[in-house]
Amino acid sequence: MSSYDAVYSRPEFYWGREPNGLCRQVIDLFAPGEIPGKRLVDLGCGEGRDLIAFARAGFTAVGVDTSRPGLDKAQRWAAAEGLPVETQQASLLDLQLEAPCDVVYSSGTMTFLPPALRPDYFAQLRRLTPAGGIHAMNVFVEKPFLATPPDWDPAESFYRSGELLGYYWDWEILSFREFIFDCNSSGVPHRHAMDVLVARRVTPAA
Repeated sequence: MSSYDAVYSRPEFYWGREPNGLCRQVIDLFAPGEIPGKRLVDLGCGEGRDLIAFARAGFTAVGVDTSRPGLDKAQRWAAAEGLPVETQQASLLDLQLEAPCDVVYSSGTMTFLPPALRPDYFAQLRRLTPAGGIHAMNVFVEKPFLATPPDWDPAESFYRSGELLGYYWDWEILSFREFIFDCNSSGVPHRHAMDVLVARRVTPAA
């Protein structure tokens, strides 16, 4: 059972219905005519706020999440708008991606990837991405002056500053930034430090 099943089962949208800024940034990288036919995988799509935006833009959108209520809500939303989306219930560790992915996207989910598995996992995602493909992700990073968030899951592990960037040293870095922001997702005010990366594969990668 996903830790988000209870909140995703409510009628309201826990994260809202507006897409993440990173989602909009990815869409803006493509001219409208370039998007149809491109396959995008949203790792940790939750209730679908970014997945739906990608489908509206014309991507062949695949949403992956551990929460069945979240995926069901995303499917109902897509059906209401007449959007074809595919969903898959899986954790990052159980996920089996075999088809090439033109875009790999993840917002707030890659912390569920244990540190020891990250090098091989990111290498696999890179191999599945053809030249010109995009990876766009954000991750929470550890700062000794910030308390651990109250809704931090025991299965999550922080990244170090710049760690995510290091997995893409041989890709074109379109943008990378680190910032600290206020959050109230658990109903308890807290702060996060986050690294955000958008990278493009321009040459074959091992």
